[in-house]
Amino acid sequence: MEAIVSELQTLNIGKVKQNEPLLNHTTIKIGGPADLFVEPSSIDNLKKVMGVIGKNRVQWRAIGRGSNLLVSDKGIEGVVIKLGQGLDHLHINETEITVGGGYSLVSLATSISKKGMTGLEFASGIPGSVGGAVYMNAGAHGSDISKILTKAHILFADGSMEWLTNEEMEFSYRTSILQKKRPGIVLEAIFNLEMGDRAAIVSQMQKNKDYRKETQPWNFPCAGSIFRNPLPNYAGKLIEDAGLKGFSIGGAKISEMHGNFIVNAGNATAKDVLSLIQHVKETIFNLYGVKMETEVEIIGR
Repeated sequence: MEAIVSELQTLNIGKVKQNEPLLNHTTIKIGGPADLFVEPSSIDNLKKVMGVIGKNRVQWRAIGRGSNLLVSDKGIEGVVIKLGQGLDHLHINETEITVGGGYSLVSLATSISKKGMTGLEFASGIPGSVGGAVYMNAGAHGSDISKILTKAHILFADGSMEWLTNEEMEFSYRTSILQKKRPGIVLEAIFNLEMGDRAAIVSQMQKNKDYRKETQPWNFPCAGSIFRNPLPNYAGKLIEDAGLKGFSIGGAKISEMHGNFIVNAGNATAKDVLSLIQHVKETIFNLYGVKMETEVEIIGR
């Protein structure tokens, strides 16, 4: 790993750190160290990083703003690439916008609403990056990324890059082709929006934000929704009906505001969260015969 660090530093590609604690880069504030943590300062520099990774045949994975993510207490082997500063560009061409994968989804929704563009109101309270949102087809309030995406610029596991159309992304509920069928990360996205009434858009954005504040525990570190909704049921309702709100294991606790959120109530570990997830799965299955599947991505050693 020392040789890789030296080469990346020589190439001046951006931030390069060894044994970086990933709890500093996840919204639930949990996660052991990455062997090597890299934050490229541009897509061109990301290409250089991938060249070094490929030549040295080391494992790698990418993260965004660290929401919807649970990292093992033992951390992640190999290289963790963070899409942040340097991949947070925004270009607006009438109602078509091109945005970097590292751009904050909330900031994008806010910025676009002020210009009178409609289509991103649903994203006003989703605390992730554009790349992560496209990767998992993030959505809320009856809409999602698949409704507005024209195409996405993807970096695949072999280091190749390609633009995929909306159809080629194979979107479905909280999933895309990038999760299993063709693993990759989103470098950029092109969204097709429409012009609307600015006052109405801003008002709807505020309503969505207020709803989240009133119903979801953003005053505690958390990873967002833990379980997918087992439609026609809703995960939060099943967990609440089972009397599990407030139930805790170690420092991990099921939110008393919303049953589908596990919060870090104080020095929680990934082990605590995983134990709590398993407890919920077993309880819900025993009570209702419903199999719960996680929406949060669980990664690491």
